[in-house]
Amino acid sequence: METWDAIRARRNVRSYEQRPIPGSDLDRVLEAGWRAPSANNRQHWDFVVSTDREQLTALSTVWQHAGHVATSAATIVLVLPVPEDERTGLIDQYDLGQATMAMALAATDLGIGSGHAAIGDQEACRRILGVPTSHECAYLLALGYPADRPLTPISHPARRPFDEVVHRAHW
Repeated sequence: METWDAIRARRNVRSYEQRPIPGSDLDRVLEAGWRAPSANNRQHWDFVVSTDREQLTALSTVWQHAGHVATSAATIVLVLPVPEDERTGLIDQYDLGQATMAMALAATDLGIGSGHAAIGDQEACRRILGVPTSHECAYLLALGYPADRPLTPISHPARRPFDEVVHRAHW
């Protein structure tokens, strides 16, 4: 798939076929996150990937809107060190956004859907994955083949009008 088509086809997928993702495809998605831009190339992130059904079911309980994680083929948990100050925390969050989008686009390119979720129960997430208290589980990115329809470019996305969002030279 061309990059532009992947951008237009990417959508949040929360209903998955029950088939595994080949390891090479999962590694490609993870490598996309690994290659994402990072402020000063700090790369403060770690990615914990799970394909274990019991672990995925447990992870689906760490946020009220993460039920789709239980039926995903794999879920990547994006982890950051506890920030030393507010600015570092903000920059790290921005970096994670870039890593998440890179992984979501790489997944789309492979026909794999993704659905992100926050983490509300930090202690449960750390316990499930063995993440040390020096780090925070930041976000979940569930992956799987879409159960409803394939990933194809969306002609008319549900978005605010382009001309309402884009301002040229001034507000």
